[in-house]
Amino acid sequence: MNNRIQQLRAERSWSQADLAARLEVSRQTVNALERGRYDPSLPLAFRIARLFGVAIEDVFQP
Repeated sequence: MNNRIQQLRAERSWSQADLAARLEVSRQTVNALERGRYDPSLPLAFRIARLFGVAIEDVFQP
């Protein structure tokens, strides 16, 4: 699944560790998400979208 997590994170000048702390996941999870190696659970996907203040469809594209 394609996503814009890295772009959205960079727009806010957050490191992967910053984003991981805000989402309460590991930095490795953020890295895997950004590289498309891990598809988040639905609750995590909604937390990501809510954190960035965008619709879930604006973060993830099939």
